[in-house]
Amino acid sequence: MRTRVKVCCISSLEEAQMAIQAGADAIGLVGPMPSGPGVVDDAVAAAVVRVTPPPVATFMLTSETTAEGIIAHQKRVGANTIQLVDAVPAGTYARLREAIPAIKLVQVIHVVGEESLIEALAAIAEGADTLLLDSGNPSLAVKELGGTGRVHNWLVSQQIVEQSTVPVFLAGGLKPDNAREAIKLVQPFGLDICSGVRTNGQLDAVKLRAFFEVVRG
Repeated sequence: MRTRVKVCCISSLEEAQMAIQAGADAIGLVGPMPSGPGVVDDAVAAAVVRVTPPPVATFMLTSETTAEGIIAHQKRVGANTIQLVDAVPAGTYARLREAIPAIKLVQVIHVVGEESLIEALAAIAEGADTLLLDSGNPSLAVKELGGTGRVHNWLVSQQIVEQSTVPVFLAGGLKPDNAREAIKLVQPFGLDICSGVRTNGQLDAVKLRAFFEVVRG
């Protein structure tokens, strides 16, 4: 099956167009975060969403953890997919589906150890449409909720993919040099890239093309 690619940390209409032209299946728009790169104003994110053509998915990354906060964020941006970068209380998915039933819910699991498998299975049981395995650390005083550029333990990610009943994206430190290895070992539904295709914080057309050549090859 073809490996999907989500290009995250999109900061402008120009970057969105570059990612889509390269072949992105989805683009990620980062809302306010306690740390990390790529945060974009909601107005810019909404402008990108308006011009993104189907079937390219628009992922809104939110650090909100209450149903009310998440719904308000989605209403401002209009994305068709919500990427929850932090854990949310039980029952939150149900409240989101009641308020915005057409929206897909992607739960980020920050792979820090074997316990991440338990967390992933719990998210699936709660009703997540998709999982996204990243390399943050929510337990720090200032939470890391993505954008670290670090590779985590792919053997744990492999276990999660094997036991998951929903699609799983792999994120964290991916770049053209390790994308093929990631696909072979983890066998995810898709890859999620940010820093690995950027130079000085800007989306790099050469790196982006190289990444897609590896993935599609």
